[in-house]
Parts: sequence; C-alpha cells; structure tokens
Amino acid sequence: MKRFLTVAIMLILTAEFAFANIKGLLHSRTTLEPITIGAGKTLADKPYNLKAGKYYKLVLKSDGSREVPIVGPEFFRNIWVNQVSINDIEVRPLGIDSFEFDDEGEIELTFIPIKPGTYTLGLPSAKSDRERATFIVK
Repeated sequence: MKRFLTVAIMLILTAEFAFANIKGLLHSRTTLEPITIGAGKTLADKPYNLKAGKYYKLVLKSDGSREVPIVGPEFFRNIWVNQVSINDIEVRPLGIDSFEFDDEGEIELTFIPIKPGTYTLGLPSAKSDRERATFIVK
C-alpha cells in the first residue's frame, strides 16, 4: 500500500509539474503572419520558421472568392493543438486533418510544434508552392 501511495504521489507531482510548464508556456505566444486564402492568391510568401516547444498563433482567412479545403495531415500530426477558434467558438480537438472554407471567414489556430521537420498546409491538389504554406520546425 505504501508503494502504491508513493507511485500515485509521484504521478500527481509529475502531472502538476508538466501542467505548470505548459500553462506558463501558453502565456508567451508568437503570432505568425496570417494565411490569406482566395482565388489566385499565394498562401504564404515565404516559409514559416518555427521552434519545437514554442507556442504559436496562426490565423487562416478566406476572402470567400471560392470554396477551398486546406489540408496538412503531417503538419497537424506533429503539433499539439491548444485551440481552434471559429466565429468566437473555441474548440480543443484531439486531432485535425484539414479545414474547409465554404465562405468568407477566419480560423485562429494556437499550437505548439512537437517534432522537427518540414511540413505543409495547402490545397489538396496543390501543384505549386503558391498553393502551399511551408513550416520548417527546428
């Protein structure tokens, strides 16, 4: 019984320490250049350079000129998503694969990259870098 209590206390303290570190990290957020989605527009002029373990905010804006899905399964699998905000509704998902804009609107994504690498968000049928945003995580 004593061993069980010791293990339980260690797990609780470890969880509290981890939560305190994440909570502190969430107060120092870097806002990235927004991604604007529209007919004939480039998604991103240059790659986003990110650091694993840092907290970021990214806004995706659609001008409504066309219906467009934005996919990035590798990107989403290698970040921890804190929150997705759409029309003042906050969602804290376990995972994301893509977004789709059917009309004009905005999505705010807050996240922490967890694995270094190069990832993209873009149109599912992207044929050029104009139709992708590249994220380089170090």
